[in-house]
Amino acid sequence: MTRTRSVWIRADDGVGDWDARRRRITAGLEAGVDWVLVDERDVAKVRELGDVNVAAFRSDADVDVIGDAESDDGEEAVADAYIVGKDGEGDGTVELPSDFSGSADLSTLRRGDNRAQGAFIRIFDEDYESFAEAAARDAEFVIVASENWQIIPLENLIARIGDDTMLVAGATTAEEARTAFETLELGAEGVLLDTDDPDEIRKTVEVRDEADRETLDLTAATVTAVERTGSADRVCVDTGTMMDHDEGMLVGSMSRGLFFVHAETADSPYVASRPFRVNAGAVHAYVRTPDGGTKYLSELRSGDEVQVLDTDGKTREAVVGRVKIEKRPMFRVQAEIETDDGDVDRIETLIQNAETVKVATTEGRTAVTDLAEGDEVLVYYEDVARHFGEAVEESIIEK
Repeated sequence: MTRTRSVWIRADDGVGDWDARRRRITAGLEAGVDWVLVDERDVAKVRELGDVNVAAFRSDADVDVIGDAESDDGEEAVADAYIVGKDGEGDGTVELPSDFSGSADLSTLRRGDNRAQGAFIRIFDEDYESFAEAAARDAEFVIVASENWQIIPLENLIARIGDDTMLVAGATTAEEARTAFETLELGAEGVLLDTDDPDEIRKTVEVRDEADRETLDLTAATVTAVERTGSADRVCVDTGTMMDHDEGMLVGSMSRGLFFVHAETADSPYVASRPFRVNAGAVHAYVRTPDGGTKYLSELRSGDEVQVLDTDGKTREAVVGRVKIEKRPMFRVQAEIETDDGDVDRIETLIQNAETVKVATTEGRTAVTDLAEGDEVLVYYEDVARHFGEAVEESIIEK
């Protein structure tokens, strides 16, 4: 099971003047960060720059009612989360009590109300580790940072902080972010990136996306029949993404066994390449989605997400831009696969009878018009049934 990761960009007054902060925020928005962390007075300015989650350092941690920053039109600008700890115990500006015993007196931290939802804590020593752990009992977010980036404190906090609190680790580079996401295999759920470098911000977002994505085990199924059928309503899935030569989608008539159908990345004598497109099959077929579920091809709409993968099983998500449904002559492709318990299962799908439609085989890309009995096609097989696209434990017969 994958975990959803997030990238936060730090843009409070420690970064510089508003122009410097704005440049950093804009670079983050263009790269696709999830959160921007600013001082409370800048919330309205961030809202004007773009649509992103905004977290704000509380300027006065003792005030119960928050959200007093105003936009240019005079309306109240409220952050999505408020963070305490800056200019206080959290960052060492105010020292922890000498008799600190592991309990955090952060009275403004409240789950689910409008005071403060998160704590910012610099990790100087074991007492600050304990302070962060204690804050996590009341906080929805705990952001930890260190002058000298170290793995051990992060390992300790990952092991101790429960699933109800998002742990966000400070980082200055994409490689530090990668380590944070991978530490103890579970990793931190978020990173707070402190850099002005647009390339580093973009690379960190790419690291986030890689951490969120699953890798599928593709296996070979032996083709037992390739038969011409009559015409059917065929679906081309046009995405908002350019796909690589070894990428495609998983589609099939039976959800337990999905065929790898390549994107139209290759030129032919008859038509130019369309690397944003997968000619996926008939309207009844399933296509795999990024959450591990399936949808019928007929259900896809502009704005939906589908899963794209390469022949090594590395996945990513793509947004559907357009779905083209046209009546076309079809092939029925049938294949057999040996299951884990030694049985042989039959799977199949309908694919358009066209030389531009290619499937992945153990020998490479093969046009469906050249596919023959005995060829080995790449499929994703899981011995589960589906109900409204979700895997279920029940017996379903598909013919």
